[in-house]
Amino acid sequence: MTPDDLIKKPSEWLKGSGPHSEFVFSSRIRLARNLDKIIFSNWANKKQQEQALAVVEQPVRELEAIKNGMFLRMSEMSNVDKQLLVERHLISREHVQEADAKAVAISKDEAVSIMINEEDHMRIQILQPGFDLDRCWDRAQEVDTELGKRLTFAFSPRYGYLTACPTNTGTGLRASVMLHLPALVLTKQINRVIQAVIKLGLTVRGLFGEGTEATGNFFQISNQVSLGRSEEEIIDNIKRIIKQIMEYEQNARQSLITKNRSSLEDQVWRSYGILKNAHVMSSSEATELLSNLRLGMDLGMLKEVNQKVINELFILIQPAHLQKFEDKNLSAQQRDVKRAELIRAKVK
Repeated sequence: MTPDDLIKKPSEWLKGSGPHSEFVFSSRIRLARNLDKIIFSNWANKKQQEQALAVVEQPVRELEAIKNGMFLRMSEMSNVDKQLLVERHLISREHVQEADAKAVAISKDEAVSIMINEEDHMRIQILQPGFDLDRCWDRAQEVDTELGKRLTFAFSPRYGYLTACPTNTGTGLRASVMLHLPALVLTKQINRVIQAVIKLGLTVRGLFGEGTEATGNFFQISNQVSLGRSEEEIIDNIKRIIKQIMEYEQNARQSLITKNRSSLEDQVWRSYGILKNAHVMSSSEATELLSNLRLGMDLGMLKEVNQKVINELFILIQPAHLQKFEDKNLSAQQRDVKRAELIRAKVK
């Protein structure tokens, strides 16, 4: 496989087939792991980073989950290909920077990706559609156990797994859920919900993770600290809070239908009309309009487009994807034209 193969098929986690997919876009488990007696990546020089890469490369390549997938060195990739992986949530934006001695392994179905020499020696990530943290955790344990048989991780009997960032020390686990919460935004309850989530020790980010805003009414919610709790406790805690948020969103949707159905239907169908006919479309406008379509579809107002197509479009309309489709660099204006063309084809 190569990055070119990725745009030929949708990611498994975009299928919209997981539990509670009307509220939850995707679930993710990420494990931070470091090699024993080798300096952490964020403190290491290039030679030390190359040493870590040399140690983990073969065990990662031979993982059952990575067979028939790909192993990519970041220094050998084009900027567009690297950005493509960011847009598909397979690597972080930080992993693109200072690409020497960095790599990523990706499974064929894109459910498993392992960043090498990001902040830690390894970041093991599992992505699944819908609200399915348990499935993510099962797959993460399989990968972690398989690697642990061949590698010695930095571990303290007192503190647990040692990581570059203190907030990851302990289990090294970050559990996150990508929620679509348009009704809470429309009813102006979202700020209250976010503040409550933060007080409970969780963090809230946008569609593309740390440092991004919540465009398209998407909110990524994850645990902030892993020290002092078991993996199961962390996962159970975030599951409990996510269930409450889904209930608030469901109540907000019901309130909109009861009190403002005509206005909501008008917003949904106007969005559909614009997306089906526009010839120039910015990324931010497209994301907001697609969010309206997704809500309309979830509420049974719109049956012309299915959730799988809408989910895919949130990713396919991003800059690197558009340039890969055209196989050339595009200016911002050219991308806006290509984006509208792609949406018209998919929506019709």
